[in-house]
Amino acid sequence: MNIPNFLSLLRIILVPVFVIFLIQSEYDRALVTFVVAGLTDALDGTLARLLKCQTTLGAYLDPIADKLLLVTSFVTLAIYGLIPGWLAVIVISRDFIILLGIAILTLMSISYEIRPAIVGKITTALQVATIFLALLYKAVTHDFGYYWIIALCWTTALFTVISGLVYIFRGIGILNKSVPEEVDK
Repeated sequence: MNIPNFLSLLRIILVPVFVIFLIQSEYDRALVTFVVAGLTDALDGTLARLLKCQTTLGAYLDPIADKLLLVTSFVTLAIYGLIPGWLAVIVISRDFIILLGIAILTLMSISYEIRPAIVGKITTALQVATIFLALLYKAVTHDFGYYWIIALCWTTALFTVISGLVYIFRGIGILNKSVPEEVDK
């Protein structure tokens, strides 16, 4: 077990802690927990590269920890009315479609390389910002207005849909390249 893998495990452990704080309406603690989990995400990848200790376990653990934190956050925040439910459905549906595509490619024994698209990275940043601002809104005085959060939710939804389409088209492209074309006789 190396430090980056430990940080990914810590992020997974922080997910139920985060949910418990939300259930107890302790939004300030939920916000701190979310920020700490986000910092472990930034640190684990950086440390893995700097210390040259990238592992197969880490390659699986890091994205699992990321998705677990984001999906759990969106579902819980939607249940408690801090973000719109439709946004949680869009975010989770995109991730499900991506995982389904990966499963199909794997089952068909088609080799592929997972490269994050720029729009995917922007989407992740917007999703994290949406969760952060929703928690901040509940944790501190409401000086910045709920309309900013709603605008961010719509922006996040738009980028989530666009990035989902980008990944779908990439998957279709990989499938098309792997299927040999039939020759007319």
